[in-house]
Amino acid sequence: MEFRLLHEDSSTKARTGMIFTPRGSFNTPVFMPVGTQGTVKAMSPEELREIGIKIILCNTYHLYLRPGWEVIKKLGGLHRFINWQYPILTDSGGYQIFSISSLQKTLEEGVMFRSHIDGTSHFLTPEKIIDIQLALDSDIMMVLDECCPYPVSYTSAKEALNKTINWAKRSRAYYRGKKAVFGILQGGTFKELRKIAAEELIELDFDGYAIGGLSVGEPYDLRFEVISFTNQFLPRQKPRYLMGVGTPREILDGIEEGIDMFDCAMPTRIARTGTVFTWNGRVNIRNARYKDDESPLDPLCSCYTCRNYTRAYIRHLIWAREILGMRLTTYHNLYFLADLTQKARQAIERNEFKSFKNRVFENFKDFENQEVNNV
Repeated sequence: MEFRLLHEDSSTKARTGMIFTPRGSFNTPVFMPVGTQGTVKAMSPEELREIGIKIILCNTYHLYLRPGWEVIKKLGGLHRFINWQYPILTDSGGYQIFSISSLQKTLEEGVMFRSHIDGTSHFLTPEKIIDIQLALDSDIMMVLDECCPYPVSYTSAKEALNKTINWAKRSRAYYRGKKAVFGILQGGTFKELRKIAAEELIELDFDGYAIGGLSVGEPYDLRFEVISFTNQFLPRQKPRYLMGVGTPREILDGIEEGIDMFDCAMPTRIARTGTVFTWNGRVNIRNARYKDDESPLDPLCSCYTCRNYTRAYIRHLIWAREILGMRLTTYHNLYFLADLTQKARQAIERNEFKSFKNRVFENFKDFENQEVNNV
């Protein structure tokens, strides 16, 4: 993998770049749709390509449990299995294991857990996580890490960070091949620990660096204070990946701080219940006001959904729990984020990112201002 830094905005830390892999290249900043179990929910690979998506994320933990990494390897690897010819980033599963904390126990050697599907016992080490991802044949692999909740004590955060650093060292010692491997920075919201994480992982010379362990309940301003602080220690010539973040506000704020890559399941999850992003704010299409609305989801959007269907029809589909409604809203949200990041890249190239972000924020209502459900 090669990362090529193309342009840095003159008044912010925002930057554009390009990542090259054997299966294709993609521009940064980029939002990666989440295909946890080998599929971006409600979307076909052909539709993702139509939108302009060039990389997706799949999850090692879930694919390990079902259908099993041996099955996927036998069938020719993950790309062939899901009919996706472009790059795939596979997460290590550390966050998913963290999210089922009642079923897992973290040890120095690795993580012991019980499957959330059938209760069977499993033990994953940093080396095993690499082996699984090699069998999946993904293009960018993530090392095993331990994610902390919020709030967390300094002592607990330091213990988790020490495990994460140790696992990163073991992963690096175990594999230094052609596949790209990213390290993951932990440390909670403690700046001292984030600095240690950056310094230790940089010594291991990973192909890219991910900021993990955020968006787990901490205040928004504190999250980006930590991101801004951490980024100053990361190599300029390596991609920076903010894990688990995907609202337009978070993406634009992250870009301003120099983040190159984003992923989150939230945009597709809220789409399936009728919430969509528009250039004039977040819209809950279930609201009664759209019952006979002949306009598209977003008059400023040119996606397939907005070109062909009305708010009234999509509202009907969502209320009736028709699969088509979920597909149309998911298509729109992914198109919106692809369009948003493309426009952000263009603004960076013109050294106008700050004014672009401010114009978007003037209109866009995020979580704290989202439309009241009047159904």
